[in-house]
Amino acid sequence: MKLDSVRVFVVGNPPPGWGGRYFIFLKLTTACGIEGVGEVYAATFGPHVVAGMIEDVFARRFAGQDPRQIEALWRRVHGSGYTLRPDVSLMGVMSGLEMACWDIAGKAAGRPVCDLLGGRVRERLRTYTYIYPEEGESEAIYHDAERSAERALDYVAQGFTAVKFDPAGAYSAFDPRQPDLASLELSERFVKLMRQAVGTRADLLFGTHGQFTPAGAIRLAKRLEPYDPLWFEEPVPPEMPEEMARVARATSIPVATGERLTTKYEFARVLATGAAAILQMNLGRVGGLLEARKIAAMAEAHYVQVAPHLYCGPVVGAANIHLAASIPNFLILESIERWGGFHAELLKTPIRWEDGHVLVPTAPGLGVELDEAVALAHPYPADGRLHLEMADEPLG
Repeated sequence: MKLDSVRVFVVGNPPPGWGGRYFIFLKLTTACGIEGVGEVYAATFGPHVVAGMIEDVFARRFAGQDPRQIEALWRRVHGSGYTLRPDVSLMGVMSGLEMACWDIAGKAAGRPVCDLLGGRVRERLRTYTYIYPEEGESEAIYHDAERSAERALDYVAQGFTAVKFDPAGAYSAFDPRQPDLASLELSERFVKLMRQAVGTRADLLFGTHGQFTPAGAIRLAKRLEPYDPLWFEEPVPPEMPEEMARVARATSIPVATGERLTTKYEFARVLATGAAAILQMNLGRVGGLLEARKIAAMAEAHYVQVAPHLYCGPVVGAANIHLAASIPNFLILESIERWGGFHAELLKTPIRWEDGHVLVPTAPGLGVELDEAVALAHPYPADGRLHLEMADEPLG
């Protein structure tokens, strides 16, 4: 079995745009006609530039190769251009290509990918969602503690047992900084009202975007501790896990991190320093399913749990599901609400969600097929903005 071709889809995410401005999907096809789908979570260049990167890496490293030789393919890509280090864009490309190889391998074997990763540990995966506004509602909800508490109750009524929110303020290329008193007060008000609303029926997941210094993050954590959040996400920037470890040692709230990290080497530093109790790798960036499986095994030896990150499309979501189903130290899975809307439209068979849980698919491969007609009907403009962006000027 040999890889023959790649096709890339740069898909604009229509309003409300939850999951980012665009998704980058790819399809690999073997010479014998087996197709596999993947998704790249690379936001450092425009998506059409990334599409060219995908085609380049495929031509150099994947064309004519056996898609089941994932370890060898990974090592060759990791060393491309004399690198052998965590390159976030290259590993994003590798992640999508590797994901599609697993999809092909599963289809060829007639087994779901989780069975090839060691077998499933669980059939149902607990999920959480970010708190989003209702249809037609203003995004002012993100800064409105009272309304967010009401929405948290809505999600609990739907079956969710955890909700995430991040009221701590904007973030910029000039962070980290100290939080101002208004941000501290608003953050405390959010968790207080949220806890009063949901009681013990749901965990509270407090997000930030690495915008604070360790001292500032510790000040914020002290405000949040009385309300017992399940985690304090990325309290400082990700480059220096030694500094994040200072925050972890100073608070009773478990620290979570990992959406911006890539490869086992960066996560090894997080584990060695004790910087986090929860790892949030994104399967479209971290280096792929096998790399994530290795990181999960490293985390298991440190009694650290895994909560796969999702702020992209449903193919990464499907890969997250197979990883989560196959590891003993899984904690919770990020959903974008109940996997409906455009995420469901992009798939021929949507991901199944019920009573706060995702059901692990039993179909061969990743268990999802991209609806190419829908993908092609939503092109993203070549002059569009990046998937996520931060302020270009200092905020404090």
